[in-house]
Amino acid sequence: MTGAEALIRPPPARRFVGVGLATTAGIAVAGQSRINGELGVRLADGVAAAVVSFGLGLLVLLVLVPVTPGGRRGLAALRAALMAGTLRPWQCLGGLCGAFLVTTQGLTVGVLGVAVFTVAVVAGQSASSLLVDRAGIGPSGRQPVTVRRLFGAGLTVLAVGLAVGDRLGDPAALTLAVLPLLAGFAVAWQQAVNGLVARAAGNALTATLVNFTVGTLALLAVFAVDVAIRGLPTGAPPAEPWLYLGGPIGIVFIAIAAATVEFTGVLLLGLATIAGQVIGAVLLDVTLPTAASRPDATTLLGATLALVAVLVAARR
Repeated sequence: MTGAEALIRPPPARRFVGVGLATTAGIAVAGQSRINGELGVRLADGVAAAVVSFGLGLLVLLVLVPVTPGGRRGLAALRAALMAGTLRPWQCLGGLCGAFLVTTQGLTVGVLGVAVFTVAVVAGQSASSLLVDRAGIGPSGRQPVTVRRLFGAGLTVLAVGLAVGDRLGDPAALTLAVLPLLAGFAVAWQQAVNGLVARAAGNALTATLVNFTVGTLALLAVFAVDVAIRGLPTGAPPAEPWLYLGGPIGIVFIAIAAATVEFTGVLLLGLATIAGQVIGAVLLDVTLPTAASRPDATTLLGATLALVAVLVAARR
């Protein structure tokens, strides 16, 4: 380590606080899955629940970003980057993946439970990150696919098999488990392109606004088709305020990540948030079970193995 590197190395106490905040944010994301899943059940329409979640998050950002100096500078920098061609329009489409993830929450959590949903997402995300890193899509450029990371991705597949092993006789549940798995694959690409947008804008909230705008527009288009085919949602809007917190939780998650990454580094931040998601999912299914939540020894083992797989895959 050079003298300059030693000077910029963050104190261990700050790293510890950063990891704690990132893990807490991951637990909050698991709560978001439960919220959007319950909202989808109440509205009897997972797409409608996704529109509500993304739409409310977008409304918050439309107020927050323009009133902050950093947000206004970010919007100007983003426009300049698009006009100059240093940022491509397709790189602003990460919100499509976020919209897909939130839709799968509304469609599947009520059937699968939060633990199985989260393990499937983590599995897809871990495997997809290998391809995204190899292609060099994100701001960190190309990264090699190592044997250790391939082994970690294989462990995630085994983790999903253990988590849903008690439902092998239920083809409907297995089919639904594929949706969060695919959503996890999409998340890695979303994180990569959102990182490019944040770098071009110089502001994480601006990148978040782009993400929510694209996702909301996509969800509105899907919802219009859904209404044309099936009609309006049959469920009544729930009266409980907490069922409308899915979108704001997503904003808080990104804000915590932006605030702590300088202390933790990207790798440690990712591990902490994923660990928080898996831990939060299992805790929710154990302490606040739903009719679909059936956490047992294999579910807990699958969640634990997912954490081990992430550690193995991410280790240098």
